[in-house]
Amino acid sequence: MAKILPFKALRPAAELASKVASRPYDVLSSKEAKTEAQGNSYSFLHVTKSEIDLPENADIHSMEVYDKARQNLHAFIQRKVLFMESKPCYYIYELVMNGRSQTGLVCGSSVEDYENDIIKKHEFTRPEKEQDRINHIKITGAQTGNVFLAYRNVEAIDNLLNQWKKDRNPVYNFTADDNIQHTIWVINDSSSISNITSLFEEEVPNTYIADGHHRAASAAKVRAALGDKASEEANYFLTTLFPASQLHIMDYNRAVKDLNGLSVDEFLKKVGENFEVKLTGQNEVKPEALHQLGMYIDKNWYSITAKEGTYTNDPIGILDVSILQNNILSKILGIHDPRTDTRIDFIGGIRGLSELAKKVDSGEMAVAFSLFPVSIEQLFDIADSGNVMPPKSTWFEPKLRDGLLTHLID
Repeated sequence: MAKILPFKALRPAAELASKVASRPYDVLSSKEAKTEAQGNSYSFLHVTKSEIDLPENADIHSMEVYDKARQNLHAFIQRKVLFMESKPCYYIYELVMNGRSQTGLVCGSSVEDYENDIIKKHEFTRPEKEQDRINHIKITGAQTGNVFLAYRNVEAIDNLLNQWKKDRNPVYNFTADDNIQHTIWVINDSSSISNITSLFEEEVPNTYIADGHHRAASAAKVRAALGDKASEEANYFLTTLFPASQLHIMDYNRAVKDLNGLSVDEFLKKVGENFEVKLTGQNEVKPEALHQLGMYIDKNWYSITAKEGTYTNDPIGILDVSILQNNILSKILGIHDPRTDTRIDFIGGIRGLSELAKKVDSGEMAVAFSLFPVSIEQLFDIADSGNVMPPKSTWFEPKLRDGLLTHLID
Protein backbone atom coordinates (compact mmCIF):
# COMPACT_ATOMS: atom_id res chain seq x y z
CA MET A 1 0.00 0.00 0.00
CA ALA A 2 1.13 3.58 -0.69
CA LYS A 3 3.31 5.16 1.99
CA ILE A 4 3.33 8.95 1.99
CA LEU A 5 4.60 11.55 4.43
CA PRO A 6 4.06 15.26 5.12
CA PHE A 7 7.13 17.48 4.81
CA LYS A 8 8.39 20.96 5.61
CA ALA A 9 8.19 22.66 2.25
CA LEU A 10 10.60 25.38 1.25
CA ARG A 11 8.19 27.84 -0.35
CA PRO A 12 7.88 31.48 -1.41
CA ALA A 13 6.45 34.40 0.46
CA ALA A 14 2.82 34.76 -0.66
CA GLU A 15 3.36 38.06 -2.46
CA LEU A 16 6.20 36.55 -4.52
CA ALA A 17 4.62 33.20 -5.44
CA SER A 18 3.61 34.15 -8.99
CA LYS A 19 7.08 35.56 -9.67
CA VAL A 20 8.92 32.54 -8.22
CA ALA A 21 6.79 29.87 -9.91
CA SER A 22 8.37 28.60 -13.10
CA ARG A 23 7.59 26.05 -15.73
CA PRO A 24 9.29 22.63 -15.27
CA TYR A 25 12.96 22.53 -16.16
CA ASP A 26 12.46 19.84 -18.81
CA VAL A 27 9.95 21.73 -20.97
CA LEU A 28 12.29 24.64 -21.67
CA SER A 29 15.58 24.92 -23.50
CA SER A 30 18.32 27.01 -21.90
CA LYS A 31 17.60 29.80 -24.37
CA GLU A 32 13.86 29.72 -23.66
CA ALA A 33 14.50 29.69 -19.92
CA LYS A 34 16.80 32.70 -20.15
CA THR A 35 14.17 34.64 -22.09
CA GLU A 36 11.42 33.63 -19.67
CA ALA A 37 13.42 34.64 -16.57
CA GLN A 38 14.71 37.88 -18.05
CA GLY A 39 14.05 40.78 -15.69
CA ASN A 40 12.72 38.47 -12.95
CA SER A 41 15.29 37.88 -10.24
CA TYR A 42 12.72 35.79 -8.32
CA SER A 43 12.16 33.17 -11.03
CA PHE A 44 12.90 29.64 -9.84
CA LEU A 45 14.51 29.03 -13.23
CA HIS A 46 17.62 30.56 -11.61
CA VAL A 47 17.70 27.29 -9.60
CA THR A 48 16.34 24.70 -12.04
CA LYS A 49 18.05 26.13 -15.15
CA SER A 50 20.95 27.93 -13.48
CA GLU A 51 22.99 28.00 -16.68
CA ILE A 52 20.97 31.12 -17.54
CA ASP A 53 23.20 32.97 -15.07
CA LEU A 54 26.45 31.73 -16.63
CA PRO A 55 28.16 32.48 -19.95
CA GLU A 56 26.31 31.10 -22.96
CA ASN A 57 29.07 28.59 -23.73
CA ALA A 58 28.73 26.91 -20.30
CA ASP A 59 28.24 23.14 -20.43
CA ILE A 60 24.76 22.65 -18.95
CA HIS A 61 25.91 19.41 -17.30
CA SER A 62 29.06 20.84 -15.72
CA MET A 63 29.60 21.09 -11.98
CA GLU A 64 29.68 24.86 -12.44
CA VAL A 65 25.98 24.79 -13.33
CA TYR A 66 24.97 22.67 -10.34
CA ASP A 67 27.09 24.79 -7.99
CA LYS A 68 25.36 27.89 -9.35
CA ALA A 69 21.98 26.28 -8.68
CA ARG A 70 22.97 25.70 -5.05
CA GLN A 71 24.23 29.27 -4.70
CA ASN A 72 21.03 30.67 -6.16
CA LEU A 73 18.84 28.50 -3.93
CA HIS A 74 20.71 29.64 -0.82
CA ALA A 75 20.48 33.25 -2.00
CA PHE A 76 16.69 32.90 -2.30
CA ILE A 77 16.59 31.72 1.32
CA GLN A 78 18.89 34.49 2.56
CA ARG A 79 16.83 37.13 0.71
CA LYS A 80 13.69 35.67 2.30
CA VAL A 81 12.23 34.95 -1.11
CA LEU A 82 11.79 31.39 0.21
CA PHE A 83 11.12 30.21 3.75
CA MET A 84 10.86 26.81 5.45
CA GLU A 85 7.49 25.60 6.78
CA SER A 86 7.52 25.39 10.59
CA LYS A 87 6.14 21.81 10.70
CA PRO A 88 5.62 18.90 8.29
CA CYS A 89 2.46 19.50 6.26
CA TYR A 90 0.55 18.18 3.31
CA TYR A 91 -0.39 20.59 0.54
CA ILE A 92 -3.34 20.70 -1.84
CA TYR A 93 -2.48 21.88 -5.36
CA GLU A 94 -5.33 22.80 -7.69
CA LEU A 95 -4.81 23.66 -11.35
CA VAL A 96 -7.46 25.14 -13.62
CA MET A 97 -7.00 25.17 -17.39
CA ASN A 98 -9.71 26.19 -19.86
CA GLY A 99 -12.34 25.85 -17.14
CA ARG A 100 -11.31 22.30 -16.18
CA SER A 101 -9.82 21.79 -12.72
CA GLN A 102 -7.76 19.03 -11.13
CA THR A 103 -6.72 18.74 -7.51
CA GLY A 104 -3.72 16.84 -6.17
CA LEU A 105 -2.03 16.18 -2.84
CA VAL A 106 1.61 17.29 -2.56
CA CYS A 107 3.60 15.00 -0.27
CA GLY A 108 6.70 12.90 0.10
CA SER A 109 6.38 9.46 -1.50
CA SER A 110 8.52 6.56 -0.32
CA VAL A 111 11.69 5.64 -2.22
CA GLU A 112 11.11 2.10 -0.91
CA ASP A 113 7.71 2.07 -2.63
CA TYR A 114 9.45 3.12 -5.84
CA GLU A 115 12.01 0.34 -5.52
CA ASN A 116 9.38 -2.27 -4.58
CA ASP A 117 7.04 -1.42 -7.46
CA ILE A 118 4.30 -0.02 -5.26
CA ILE A 119 4.90 3.09 -7.37
CA LYS A 120 4.38 1.81 -10.91
CA LYS A 121 6.39 2.93 -13.94
CA HIS A 122 5.51 2.89 -17.64
CA GLU A 123 8.62 4.36 -19.30
CA PHE A 124 12.32 3.59 -19.56
CA THR A 125 14.69 6.28 -18.36
CA ARG A 126 17.83 7.56 -20.06
CA PRO A 127 21.09 7.44 -18.05
CA GLU A 128 22.26 10.91 -19.08
CA LYS A 129 18.97 12.52 -18.01
CA GLU A 130 19.06 10.63 -14.72
CA GLN A 131 22.62 11.77 -14.05
CA ASP A 132 21.65 15.39 -14.61
CA ARG A 133 18.95 15.20 -11.91
CA ILE A 134 21.19 13.15 -9.59
CA ASN A 135 23.82 15.89 -9.72
CA HIS A 136 21.24 18.61 -9.24
CA ILE A 137 19.69 16.92 -6.18
CA LYS A 138 23.01 16.01 -4.55
CA ILE A 139 24.62 19.41 -4.97
CA THR A 140 21.60 21.58 -4.15
CA GLY A 141 20.40 19.23 -1.40
CA ALA A 142 16.91 19.72 -2.78
CA GLN A 143 14.28 18.00 -4.86
CA THR A 144 13.07 20.94 -6.93
CA GLY A 145 11.08 18.99 -9.52
CA ASN A 146 7.73 17.43 -8.69
CA VAL A 147 6.91 13.85 -9.73
CA PHE A 148 3.34 13.65 -10.99
CA LEU A 149 1.63 10.50 -9.65
CA ALA A 150 -1.86 9.13 -10.35
CA TYR A 151 -4.03 6.77 -8.32
CA ARG A 152 -7.46 5.20 -8.65
CA ASN A 153 -10.07 7.38 -6.97
CA VAL A 154 -10.86 6.94 -3.28
CA GLU A 155 -14.03 8.77 -2.28
CA ALA A 156 -12.89 9.44 1.29
CA ILE A 157 -9.72 11.16 0.04
CA ASP A 158 -11.66 13.21 -2.51
CA ASN A 159 -14.10 14.32 0.20
CA LEU A 160 -11.39 15.25 2.69
CA LEU A 161 -9.45 17.39 0.21
CA ASN A 162 -12.58 19.06 -1.14
CA GLN A 163 -13.78 19.89 2.37
CA TRP A 164 -10.41 21.41 3.27
CA LYS A 165 -10.53 23.58 0.14
CA LYS A 166 -14.03 24.69 1.07
CA ASP A 167 -13.24 25.55 4.69
CA ARG A 168 -9.80 27.17 4.39
CA ASN A 169 -8.23 30.01 2.48
CA PRO A 170 -5.39 29.16 0.07
CA VAL A 171 -1.87 30.45 0.66
CA TYR A 172 -1.32 30.97 -3.08
CA ASN A 173 -3.82 31.77 -5.80
CA PHE A 174 -2.67 33.25 -9.09
CA THR A 175 -3.03 32.86 -12.83
CA ALA A 176 0.25 32.36 -14.71
CA ASP A 177 1.09 33.95 -18.03
CA ASP A 178 -0.20 30.87 -19.86
CA ASN A 179 -3.66 31.43 -18.31
CA ILE A 180 -3.40 28.40 -15.99
CA GLN A 181 -4.61 29.09 -12.46
CA HIS A 182 -2.53 27.72 -9.58
CA THR A 183 -4.01 27.50 -6.07
CA ILE A 184 -2.37 25.91 -3.03
CA TRP A 185 -3.69 25.18 0.48
CA VAL A 186 -1.59 24.06 3.47
CA ILE A 187 -2.90 21.11 5.50
CA ASN A 188 -1.30 21.71 8.89
CA ASP A 189 -3.85 20.12 11.23
CA SER A 190 -2.34 17.05 12.93
CA SER A 191 -5.57 15.06 12.86
CA SER A 192 -6.13 15.69 9.14
CA ILE A 193 -2.50 14.85 8.36
CA SER A 194 -2.79 11.55 10.21
CA ASN A 195 -6.08 10.76 8.50
CA ILE A 196 -4.64 11.37 5.03
CA THR A 197 -1.57 9.24 5.75
CA SER A 198 -3.79 6.38 6.95
CA LEU A 199 -6.21 6.64 4.01
CA PHE A 200 -3.41 6.22 1.48
CA GLU A 201 -1.86 3.37 3.45
CA GLU A 202 -5.20 1.55 3.73
CA GLU A 203 -7.01 2.43 0.49
CA VAL A 204 -4.38 3.03 -2.22
CA PRO A 205 -2.52 -0.15 -3.21
CA ASN A 206 -0.50 1.52 -5.96
CA THR A 207 0.36 4.90 -7.38
CA TYR A 208 1.49 5.41 -10.97
CA ILE A 209 4.09 7.76 -12.41
CA ALA A 210 2.28 9.92 -14.92
CA ASP A 211 5.13 12.37 -15.49
CA GLY A 212 8.59 12.49 -13.92
CA HIS A 213 10.23 9.08 -14.39
CA HIS A 214 13.71 10.62 -14.43
CA ARG A 215 13.07 12.70 -11.30
CA ALA A 216 11.82 9.62 -9.43
CA ALA A 217 14.70 7.39 -10.55
CA SER A 218 17.22 10.08 -9.66
CA ALA A 219 15.80 10.55 -6.16
CA ALA A 220 16.08 6.81 -5.55
CA LYS A 221 19.67 6.70 -6.77
CA VAL A 222 20.67 9.68 -4.65
CA ARG A 223 19.25 7.95 -1.57
CA ALA A 224 21.15 4.75 -2.47
CA ALA A 225 24.39 6.67 -3.03
CA LEU A 226 24.09 8.42 0.34
CA GLY A 227 23.76 5.07 2.13
CA ASP A 228 23.98 5.39 5.90
CA LYS A 229 24.48 9.14 5.52
CA ALA A 230 21.00 9.59 4.04
CA SER A 231 18.68 11.77 6.06
CA GLU A 232 15.10 10.64 6.75
CA GLU A 233 13.97 13.21 4.18
CA ALA A 234 16.07 11.49 1.49
CA ASN A 235 13.93 8.37 1.96
CA TYR A 236 11.08 10.28 0.32
CA PHE A 237 10.76 12.29 -2.87
CA LEU A 238 8.60 15.22 -3.88
CA THR A 239 5.33 14.10 -5.51
CA THR A 240 1.84 15.34 -6.27
CA LEU A 241 -0.84 12.64 -6.30
CA PHE A 242 -3.89 13.12 -8.53
CA PRO A 243 -7.02 10.92 -8.66
CA ALA A 244 -7.39 9.32 -12.09
CA SER A 245 -10.83 10.77 -12.81
CA GLN A 246 -9.42 14.30 -12.85
CA LEU A 247 -6.53 13.73 -15.22
CA HIS A 248 -6.39 14.78 -18.83
CA ILE A 249 -3.90 13.10 -21.19
CA MET A 250 -3.26 14.89 -24.47
CA ASP A 251 -1.96 13.48 -27.71
CA TYR A 252 1.80 13.24 -28.18
CA ASN A 253 2.49 13.54 -31.89
CA ARG A 254 5.44 12.70 -34.15
CA ALA A 255 7.29 14.27 -37.06
CA VAL A 256 10.06 12.74 -39.17
CA LYS A 257 12.79 14.60 -41.06
CA ASP A 258 12.86 12.50 -44.25
CA LEU A 259 11.08 9.70 -46.09
CA ASN A 260 13.99 7.28 -45.96
CA GLY A 261 14.80 7.74 -49.65
CA LEU A 262 11.21 7.36 -50.88
CA SER A 263 9.22 9.78 -53.00
CA VAL A 264 5.90 11.03 -51.60
CA ASP A 265 3.96 8.72 -53.95
CA GLU A 266 6.10 5.70 -53.01
CA PHE A 267 5.67 6.48 -49.33
CA LEU A 268 1.87 6.83 -49.60
CA LYS A 269 1.68 3.54 -51.47
CA LYS A 270 3.59 1.74 -48.72
CA VAL A 271 1.43 3.32 -46.01
CA GLY A 272 -1.63 2.05 -47.89
CA GLU A 273 -0.50 -1.55 -47.41
CA ASN A 274 -1.44 -1.46 -43.72
CA PHE A 275 -3.77 1.54 -43.48
CA GLU A 276 -6.91 2.81 -45.15
CA VAL A 277 -5.72 6.17 -46.51
CA LYS A 278 -8.16 9.04 -47.10
CA LEU A 279 -7.11 12.46 -48.40
CA THR A 280 -8.68 15.36 -46.46
CA GLY A 281 -6.65 18.14 -48.07
CA GLN A 282 -6.34 21.20 -45.85
CA ASN A 283 -8.72 19.83 -43.21
CA GLU A 284 -6.67 18.92 -40.13
CA VAL A 285 -7.08 15.37 -38.88
CA LYS A 286 -7.49 15.16 -35.12
CA PRO A 287 -8.14 11.45 -34.45
CA GLU A 288 -11.39 10.79 -32.61
CA ALA A 289 -11.01 7.06 -31.96
CA LEU A 290 -8.39 4.37 -31.48
CA HIS A 291 -6.52 3.21 -34.58
CA GLN A 292 -7.34 6.32 -36.58
CA LEU A 293 -4.33 8.55 -37.15
CA GLY A 294 -3.71 11.80 -38.98
CA MET A 295 -0.83 12.30 -41.41
CA TYR A 296 0.44 15.54 -42.93
CA ILE A 297 2.72 15.43 -45.94
CA ASP A 298 3.31 17.56 -49.05
CA LYS A 299 0.83 20.24 -47.86
CA ASN A 300 -2.01 17.75 -47.42
CA TRP A 301 -3.68 16.03 -44.48
CA TYR A 302 -4.68 12.37 -44.65
CA SER A 303 -6.80 10.25 -42.35
CA ILE A 304 -5.17 6.84 -42.02
CA THR A 305 -6.92 3.97 -40.25
CA ALA A 306 -5.07 0.81 -39.25
CA LYS A 307 -6.27 -2.34 -41.00
CA GLU A 308 -7.05 -5.47 -39.02
CA GLY A 309 -3.99 -7.61 -38.50
CA THR A 310 -1.64 -4.65 -38.15
CA TYR A 311 -1.84 -4.69 -34.34
CA THR A 312 -2.30 -7.01 -31.39
CA ASN A 313 -4.70 -6.69 -28.47
CA ASP A 314 -2.13 -6.81 -25.68
CA PRO A 315 -1.71 -3.62 -23.56
CA ILE A 316 1.27 -2.39 -25.65
CA GLY A 317 0.37 -3.64 -29.12
CA ILE A 318 -3.06 -2.02 -29.11
CA LEU A 319 -1.66 1.49 -28.58
CA ASP A 320 -1.70 3.78 -31.59
CA VAL A 321 1.89 4.83 -30.84
CA SER A 322 2.83 1.14 -31.22
CA ILE A 323 0.83 0.77 -34.43
CA LEU A 324 2.55 3.82 -35.89
CA GLN A 325 5.97 2.68 -34.71
CA ASN A 326 5.67 -0.88 -36.01
CA ASN A 327 3.94 -0.23 -39.33
CA ILE A 328 5.37 3.11 -40.47
CA LEU A 329 8.24 4.49 -38.42
CA SER A 330 10.20 1.24 -38.26
CA LYS A 331 8.92 -0.70 -41.27
CA ILE A 332 8.91 2.14 -43.83
CA LEU A 333 11.02 4.98 -42.43
CA GLY A 334 13.74 2.91 -40.76
CA ILE A 335 13.36 4.45 -37.31
CA HIS A 336 13.88 1.44 -35.06
CA ASP A 337 14.68 3.15 -31.77
CA PRO A 338 12.74 6.40 -31.38
CA ARG A 339 14.50 7.09 -28.08
CA THR A 340 17.83 7.64 -29.82
CA ASP A 341 17.09 8.30 -33.51
CA THR A 342 17.68 11.98 -34.32
CA ARG A 343 15.40 11.88 -37.37
CA ILE A 344 12.24 11.90 -35.23
CA ASP A 345 10.75 14.70 -33.18
CA PHE A 346 7.96 14.52 -30.57
CA ILE A 347 5.40 17.31 -30.37
CA GLY A 348 3.04 17.68 -27.42
CA GLY A 349 -0.61 18.10 -28.24
CA ILE A 350 -0.70 21.38 -26.31
CA ARG A 351 1.01 22.94 -29.33
CA GLY A 352 -1.83 22.02 -31.67
CA LEU A 353 -1.97 20.31 -35.06
CA SER A 354 -0.92 23.52 -36.80
CA GLU A 355 2.55 22.98 -35.32
CA LEU A 356 2.82 19.70 -37.26
CA ALA A 357 1.92 21.38 -40.54
CA LYS A 358 4.30 24.24 -39.77
CA LYS A 359 7.24 21.90 -39.28
CA VAL A 360 6.54 20.05 -42.51
CA ASP A 361 5.80 23.16 -44.61
CA SER A 362 9.05 24.78 -43.43
CA GLY A 363 11.05 21.81 -44.74
CA GLU A 364 12.33 20.96 -41.26
CA MET A 365 10.28 17.76 -41.37
CA ALA A 366 9.00 15.63 -44.24
CA VAL A 367 5.94 14.04 -42.62
CA ALA A 368 4.02 14.37 -39.36
CA PHE A 369 1.47 12.20 -37.57
CA SER A 370 -1.33 13.10 -35.16
CA LEU A 371 -2.41 10.47 -32.64
CA PHE A 372 -5.41 9.65 -30.45
CA PRO A 373 -4.44 10.18 -26.77
CA VAL A 374 -3.61 7.24 -24.54
CA SER A 375 -6.20 6.81 -21.78
CA ILE A 376 -5.36 6.76 -18.09
CA GLU A 377 -6.72 3.20 -17.87
CA GLN A 378 -4.36 2.12 -20.66
CA LEU A 379 -1.49 3.66 -18.70
CA PHE A 380 -2.58 1.77 -15.56
CA ASP A 381 -2.97 -1.53 -17.47
CA ILE A 382 0.50 -1.26 -18.99
CA ALA A 383 2.15 -0.34 -15.69
CA ASP A 384 0.30 -3.16 -13.89
CA SER A 385 1.45 -5.66 -16.53
CA GLY A 386 5.09 -4.70 -15.94
CA ASN A 387 5.47 -3.39 -19.48
CA VAL A 388 6.63 0.01 -20.67
CA MET A 389 5.11 2.27 -23.26
CA PRO A 390 6.94 3.48 -26.33
CA PRO A 391 8.74 6.76 -25.51
CA LYS A 392 6.75 9.99 -25.48
CA SER A 393 3.35 8.30 -25.38
CA THR A 394 1.61 10.63 -22.93
CA TRP A 395 1.43 14.39 -22.54
CA PHE A 396 -0.25 15.69 -19.40
CA GLU A 397 -1.65 19.20 -19.11
CA PRO A 398 -1.74 21.36 -17.15
CA LYS A 399 1.70 21.08 -15.58
CA LEU A 400 2.75 21.86 -12.02
CA ARG A 401 5.00 24.85 -11.50
CA ASP A 402 8.44 24.51 -9.94
CA GLY A 403 9.46 26.62 -6.96
CA LEU A 404 6.15 26.74 -5.10
CA LEU A 405 6.94 23.67 -2.97
CA THR A 406 10.50 22.35 -2.71
CA HIS A 407 11.66 19.35 -0.66
CA LEU A 408 15.05 19.63 1.06
CA ILE A 409 16.92 16.40 1.77
CA ASP A 410 19.82 17.75 3.85
